[in-house]
Amino acid sequence: MGLALFFVVFLGAFALGFPIAFAMVMGGFTYFITAGVSLGSFMDVMAIELSGKDVLMAVPMFIFAANLMNDTDVTDIIFGFVKQSMGRVRGGLGYANIATSIIFAGMSGSEIADVSGIGAIEIKAMMDDGYDGEFASAVTCASATISPIIPPSIPMVIYAMLTGASLGYLFLAGIVPGLLIALLEAGMVYYLSKKRGYPKGKKYPLKVLWKSFRKSFAALLAPIILLVGIYGGIFTPTEAAAVLAAYVLVISILVYKKMSFKKFKKIIMKTVYSVGFISFMIAAALVVKYVLAREEIPLLITNFFIDSGFLDSRFLLLLSTNIMFFVLGMFFDVSVIQLVVIPIMLPLVEAVGIDLVHFGIITTVNLMLALDTPPYGQTGYITSALSKTPVSKVFGEMLRYFIPIEVLGLILITYFPDIVLWLPRIFGYAG
Repeated sequence: MGLALFFVVFLGAFALGFPIAFAMVMGGFTYFITAGVSLGSFMDVMAIELSGKDVLMAVPMFIFAANLMNDTDVTDIIFGFVKQSMGRVRGGLGYANIATSIIFAGMSGSEIADVSGIGAIEIKAMMDDGYDGEFASAVTCASATISPIIPPSIPMVIYAMLTGASLGYLFLAGIVPGLLIALLEAGMVYYLSKKRGYPKGKKYPLKVLWKSFRKSFAALLAPIILLVGIYGGIFTPTEAAAVLAAYVLVISILVYKKMSFKKFKKIIMKTVYSVGFISFMIAAALVVKYVLAREEIPLLITNFFIDSGFLDSRFLLLLSTNIMFFVLGMFFDVSVIQLVVIPIMLPLVEAVGIDLVHFGIITTVNLMLALDTPPYGQTGYITSALSKTPVSKVFGEMLRYFIPIEVLGLILITYFPDIVLWLPRIFGYAG
């Protein structure tokens, strides 16, 4: 009875337009009352269990660092250097868009931060140079997918919290898949640039390039400090988030001199808002996780798949997982999918012997694809507003060209685990 009421209230609140986190809390609260569970336990799950997830301390630091870079023109400086480096290459700004996302990925950990921050600079530069709005928007959406795959990554932090997988090895595992997807996207930029005759970039003399490099060097150093620090054993991934945020703050003040008290206050408020939203979402999802675990839903699902013989095929399980994530991503927020679905899938994944780090990268890529996929795909709406291009044209460009390329990358990552696990194994991972 309690479980049935949980789903009725949860789905009813969601259908009525309540934010998904509130719907989860309302459903959970109803369950606790009707199932005879102490409301003190309800608060324990939401507050105490959340506060015990040490790995989540990395999230506010990565968000703070991304906001600092976006609001102090650090991203603009990085893009300026990359753009100049492309020289007289046809479609050069498309490649610059992808390359900048690779660099920004090493500092932000968020696809939305990439699109809404540096994406605005990239789209304006591309359209000013003669690229059409749908292409500029689609490239920006696609390249931003890389941000949470190449470390650091907020989705990987949450995945590590949910599964107990090593965050350090997850970060390592994302590097090669992220670069693979970037390479596939660059191939599509090459094809479309040649087919449509997009403009070539301007060739800059070495003196100008050197000056631009010197100006951007402090910003470019940030991801190097992060990775060397983590894998050199200097600090943990959680500590790395704080080091990154502190470093970006220092260069914003001392090197680029773009920080004022008013701007700093704005960045702090923006960060607090984002962290508060994510924290409440995670707390609400922990309630749902508790309800499902108490009712043994993951165990029932696992036993059903075992009895049906479905788990005899790892290929089919991975295929159905990708399809499920893809379909859910068309209609639900990625954080909800991650927080609710992964705890249900975890026993299945462990039963069939799929490596948790490998599965973490598969889910991360799936979640980033969801942000690009209509009708819910947030990146399409953001870039549509930035480029003043109809959202239907943005999604049309994505569906025809870039999403198939990203799906190809997902297939390679799914069925060739060495692509994911090669680098972690070099650093001692036993998976």
